[in-house]
Amino acid sequence: MSEVNMWEIEDLHFEKGVKRICGVDEAGRGPLAGPVVAAAVILPPHAEIPGLNDSKKLSDKRRRELFPVIQEQAVAYGIGIATHEEIDEINILQATFLAMERAINALTVKPELALIDGNREKDFGIPVETVVKGDSRSASIAAASILAKVTRDDMMLEMAEKYPQYAFEIHKGYGTKAHYVALTEHGPSPIHRMTFLKKFYGQK
Repeated sequence: MSEVNMWEIEDLHFEKGVKRICGVDEAGRGPLAGPVVAAAVILPPHAEIPGLNDSKKLSDKRRRELFPVIQEQAVAYGIGIATHEEIDEINILQATFLAMERAINALTVKPELALIDGNREKDFGIPVETVVKGDSRSASIAAASILAKVTRDDMMLEMAEKYPQYAFEIHKGYGTKAHYVALTEHGPSPIHRMTFLKKFYGQK
């Protein structure tokens, strides 16, 4: 199987004269607790970042090794967060868009185009192109996926110290069997997304 050219999508736009492309991705849409975190990254064309790929395909150790390399090489990067309260208030899709918008707005260099992972788009005030499975097809989106994932994981590690009974350090808020057992024993923590737990508690 031939290796994916992670710059193919960006190259099509570079050829049209677009210079500043930001990749945008999020981490934490699925968990029962904690925020959703998005990152926006503008890389210089063909930045050499060995092993750059979808954060879900990399080990935690590898993501953490790549994290400072991406920060160092990026023309600009921004992180955006939507809290568990915002998720409950406006729903996870809108909260994800909010986090993405905050990440794009945090960039110190204005991008000419945003490549967004997935198939849903929103008006962020700049041209947008959605890329299905973008985190394994685009270098910019892959870089954003790593920044978002490591940032969110670190936030959940902090929350694990605050609420040790839920073992957030292990599952990062995702709905594992152990997490549901903890919810049964202790009830929800202040950082749980109550809209995600309606069914669970409705069955009690």
